[in-house]
Amino acid sequence: MSDATKKLMLKKYLEEPDATLGFTGMFRARPENFHNSEEVEIDIVRSEEDVSIVVTDLSTGYRMNSEDLYTNKGFKPPIHREAIILSSDSLLKRKAGDSPFADSGFRFEIAERMLSGMRKVERKIKRAMELQASQIMQTGIITLTDETGAALYTLNYAPKATHFPTAGTSWASATLAQKIADIQSLCNVVRADGLSTPDQLYFGEKAWENLIQTPGFLDLRFNAMRASLGTITPKKSIGEGMIYRGSIDVGNYSLDVFTYDGRYKNPQTGVSTEYMHTGKVGVRASSGRLDATFGMVPNIGVEIGASKPLIPEIHRRFSSPENRTDLFTNIWLTPDGEQLMGGVSARPLLIPTAIDTFGCLNTQLS
Repeated sequence: MSDATKKLMLKKYLEEPDATLGFTGMFRARPENFHNSEEVEIDIVRSEEDVSIVVTDLSTGYRMNSEDLYTNKGFKPPIHREAIILSSDSLLKRKAGDSPFADSGFRFEIAERMLSGMRKVERKIKRAMELQASQIMQTGIITLTDETGAALYTLNYAPKATHFPTAGTSWASATLAQKIADIQSLCNVVRADGLSTPDQLYFGEKAWENLIQTPGFLDLRFNAMRASLGTITPKKSIGEGMIYRGSIDVGNYSLDVFTYDGRYKNPQTGVSTEYMHTGKVGVRASSGRLDATFGMVPNIGVEIGASKPLIPEIHRRFSSPENRTDLFTNIWLTPDGEQLMGGVSARPLLIPTAIDTFGCLNTQLS
């Protein structure tokens, strides 16, 4: 019960970390990538950088060219389904930040709590997408596990092993020349196989710190008075959690440099874990095509018009190519009407369509 003491209720503090999408942001969600199919297929046509060979005389005729061959690949998207439960008795309890004497009405409370729970689930699904993207860009293989570490979904895009090399000498002891050569070698592989010029480098925290602390690095590679081999600028965020560090010229390549601080809670250990392996360095040609695809999650009741929305304020589908989002909601009551269930489903699959336009170096820094 209230007493004579005056009390001030401060505005509630919400600790709701948004999902960082540094790797997911590399994948483009084209309008045609939103589909109603169980699987996704793509025909891949590959050409080479051939040159025309001269003929000695017009009477010689034409040199014949064959049509480019293509390969067909198919993939089945993973499925995410998360639910929240709202019990009738919880409506009698105060929400965080509310005055004990406020009475907004049960109808408003139900919609607000359900929408808040669904936003939390949305962030979980986005982090799962980012985990997909981070695994693709660092290994070319997706492995999604449960709390015990058991693999529930695996997809091997079969990248070339040369795109995911290990440094011959650990960067803990390698010279500056060796480290630069490692980066240049991977750039050359990406250029030769991907037929695109690499223009981006992204570093794990230890790999970046190790590189900038290498004797001679700052003086020899980032001194504008010495051939303008690169620049260091104050770090600035470019969105999606990637931090721009500057640029560097390596061989024939001018590369923008990024580090990434995005994290997620590891489901096995409960420990905050980096999406970007701390000892790895990624190389990418930003012109390379990477696709974000999203599969429809059908609901028979909705399709035949038999299922009316219990909370009209919450849309059945939240879809946005710009935000790389396609979520489906479902709200239903238990038979006794005492519990309201809210489900959020998604079928996102990230595809490294131009798989030869990136690679990742293991610098042997754990």
